[in-house]
Amino acid sequence: MEASDETWDSGMACMRLGSGAPLVLLPGLSSDHRAPKGFDRKAQLGAMAPYAARREVWWVNRPAGLAAGTTIADLARAYATALRARFDVPVDVMGTSTGGSIALQLAADYPDVVRRLVLISSAHRLGPGRRVQRDAAAEVRAGRPRRAMAGLAAATAAHGWSRRLLWVAGWLLEPAMRGRGHDGHSYDDMLIVIDAEDRFDLSDRLADIRCPVLVVGGDRDGFYSPDLFAKTADGVANGQLALYPGVGHVGVVRIRQLPGDVLDFLDP
Repeated sequence: MEASDETWDSGMACMRLGSGAPLVLLPGLSSDHRAPKGFDRKAQLGAMAPYAARREVWWVNRPAGLAAGTTIADLARAYATALRARFDVPVDVMGTSTGGSIALQLAADYPDVVRRLVLISSAHRLGPGRRVQRDAAAEVRAGRPRRAMAGLAAATAAHGWSRRLLWVAGWLLEPAMRGRGHDGHSYDDMLIVIDAEDRFDLSDRLADIRCPVLVVGGDRDGFYSPDLFAKTADGVANGQLALYPGVGHVGVVRIRQLPGDVLDFLDP
C-alpha cells in the first residue's frame, strides 16, 4: 500500500493512505508543520495502516506560518476550511493529543464538517500536561531546546524507567527535530501552538457537540487524567470512553485492540 503526499490550503502538509470513506487524522504537537520524514514518517504510516485497510486515511498537519496569538479555534477554522474544500460531506475525524484539542473545537464550531469524532490521548483541556508544555516552552525560549524535548518526551511515558529512557531519547534526538523546522532551526510555530493549547478549555462547549465521540486514553497519561477523559466523554451529547489500564500518553496508539475499537465505533 503506497502513501501519497499532498499540500492542502494554507500549507497544510498531508499524507494519504488506503481507500474507502475518508478518515482525517490530526496529529499531536510537533516541531514544525511539515510532513514527517525518515523514522517519523515510517511510524506515522505504521499507525495509519490498520485504518487504511478499510478507509482512505488522511494525515493532515497544521497550517504553516502561524501568527502570534493563534488560538485552537483559529486552527480549527483552518481545518474546517480545508475539509470543506476537499470533501462535500461530513467526514470522520481522529485527533491525537494536541490534534484532539483541535478536533474537539472543530466539532463544536463546525458540526457540518465532522460526522464522528475520535479523541486519542486528548480531552476538553490539558491536565498535568499544561505544566509540562509550559516548562518546555520556557526551556526553548531560554535557548535550551534539548531540555525542552527531553521533558516532553519523558511525560509521554507510563512508568519511571520508561520516563528516564525517553528523557534521554528526547535529548539525543532534538537536533534532528530542530533540523525539520521551517527555517532550519526555529520552534516558533510549535511555541504558538503550545500557547494556544495552554489557553484551551472547552468545558462550557461540550454539550454543543452533537456528533458521536469516542474518547480513548490511558490511565497513566502524563498530560491528562482518567477524570478528564471521563468528563469529556460524559459532557458531549453522545460520548463513549475507552480507558486502557497501565498505559501512558503515547502507549495508547500501540494497543493492539485500538484500531478495532476505533473502526467499530466509526462503522457500528
